[in-house]
Amino acid sequence: MARILIIIGAVLLVAGLIIQFAPPRWWQWFGRLPGDIRVEKENVRIYFPWVSMLLISLIISLVLTIFKRFRF
Repeated sequence: MARILIIIGAVLLVAGLIIQFAPPRWWQWFGRLPGDIRVEKENVRIYFPWVSMLLISLIISLVLTIFKRFRF
């Protein structure tokens, strides 16, 4: 369990560094994918990143499947 937590922490650290130091054009597409719901009126903004969250869920599922398959 400790090894998995260390690996997850390292992955999060690397992802954070990439987001911090990468040019904004590399990751500004996230949250603006086709299918993300955005309603903007005069005094109301509603934003539901449906497709973006599905993408994150898919990536997390793939990573967990790899961990489970190779039993890190």
